[in-house]
Amino acid sequence: MLLRACLTFGLLVALPAWSQVAPAATGGTEIPDDYRMQTPPMVRCQAFPTMTLSETKSNYLDGRMAFQTAYNDNLIPNNGDHPIGDVGYTISPAIELDTLNSRLHQLWAYRPGFTIYQSTSARNDFDQNASLLLEYHVSSHITVCGQDAFQKISNVFNQPYSALDGSVSGSPPSSTADVIAPFANRLTNMANAELTYQFSRVGMIGGGGTEGLMNYLNQAQSNGLYDSNSLGGSAFYNRRLSATQYLGVNYQYLRMQGNPANGQLEIQTHSVYGFYTAFLAQRLSISLAAGPQHFDLVETTLPAYSSWTPTVMGSLGWQGEHTSLAASYSRSVTGAGGLIGAFVRNNAGTSAHWQFARKWDVQAAAAYMIFKNASAQSLSSEQGGHSISGTASVDYSFNERFTARAGYQRLHQSYNSIAAIASDPDSDREFVSISYQFKRPLGR
Repeated sequence: MLLRACLTFGLLVALPAWSQVAPAATGGTEIPDDYRMQTPPMVRCQAFPTMTLSETKSNYLDGRMAFQTAYNDNLIPNNGDHPIGDVGYTISPAIELDTLNSRLHQLWAYRPGFTIYQSTSARNDFDQNASLLLEYHVSSHITVCGQDAFQKISNVFNQPYSALDGSVSGSPPSSTADVIAPFANRLTNMANAELTYQFSRVGMIGGGGTEGLMNYLNQAQSNGLYDSNSLGGSAFYNRRLSATQYLGVNYQYLRMQGNPANGQLEIQTHSVYGFYTAFLAQRLSISLAAGPQHFDLVETTLPAYSSWTPTVMGSLGWQGEHTSLAASYSRSVTGAGGLIGAFVRNNAGTSAHWQFARKWDVQAAAAYMIFKNASAQSLSSEQGGHSISGTASVDYSFNERFTARAGYQRLHQSYNSIAAIASDPDSDREFVSISYQFKRPLGR
């Protein structure tokens, strides 16, 4: 899927004819920069930034090598009153390429990691993380944006694009519900793309698609969970009410499929919601959304089930010179992701980053998800539960190349019908790391 996304966006970037279309051919006059509309977080394909403005840079090649030691108190679950804890040592090289010009912003990153445990050698593993982000201004009217994140991991802690890394999206969830087996080998890939067209000084339309998959590679480590995939699309209309206020409507379709041991599962959702966004300052936005959602549930051996339910969403994002803050809440029906059935998901998350001195940073993130069965006629009607996770860390920079970090992470989950989680619902992790970084400017 990552290769497919690369080829797709490479093709888009290679279509210079798009950028040469005369203004009349695109249905409006050329839009001056001071009238260019922002894309509200409710319909934007990217999450809120976690870096501060002073840390935000472009046109560089970044490489780093990190060494981390961490203690996990529940490395092997299903041991009742005697969970097995161990110390792990991780080596994580990383490379990141960021280029920016008047038309194209692209960010490529690859971060493998090899972990060795002190006593539990059976858990030793090699993880891989790869991502890309592309934003291309086809013309002053049209922007194409897309991203793809691929993971093959055996430890959800300290991984990018996970529930514990602090990423907060300003838009409603467009993927399956993710119940976490913390130390299960799994492969995930999430991709999305979006096209926006500003057809007047106050009007914008757009649309896009999403695709995702999650495969557990060792059933013994993920007993009670199953593989799933999702596919969806959306379309929106966005109108500027004033220089700082936007009002719009969005339609979203999602199809989620799963493969539990007793058959097949498919959930389809159709959501229509109105949204309002206020940009209260240059880097501060508040968004609200609400509307109806219809879902259809098909499970093997059971009659089809469908119903209506409300969906709501709220988000806040702020990026200051030395501080960043993001928070979101959503309620919607979803499925798959390891759960059997359709579930009402209430999801809240927040992250904060504060550079309180020249060499010191603190970061914190927290998330809460609760799932309640949306259908009384389910193969596993008692299934449901909640997840609570949190991360806090402090960084100290010795100089521009060497940085030390210490932190704590906690994950609590309550899912009585999932054997991989029910007996040992808690995982705690303390870690210390040191990294060496080089950053080379490009085109200067």
